[in-house]
Amino acid sequence: MRRIRVNSSSVASVGYEAKTRTLEIEFLNGRVYRYFEVPPEEHQALMNADSKGTHVNQCIIGAFEYSRHERRQQ
Repeated sequence: MRRIRVNSSSVASVGYEAKTRTLEIEFLNGRVYRYFEVPPEEHQALMNADSKGTHVNQCIIGAFEYSRHERRQQ
């Protein structure tokens, strides 16, 4: 999944695949999480949020099932 770099003190990049409703978040610490069954509106809200980290903490973590992945080699 292709991720887009974002301006955040905790989130490095965000990717979204509408077909599978999968949200992928790479944190600055290198951890990558995939969240499942995320509506497109939630992805858009994250991308529009003034604070990506706050939005992730308040609206994503705990609200969606997830899996953790290792950082991809560049």
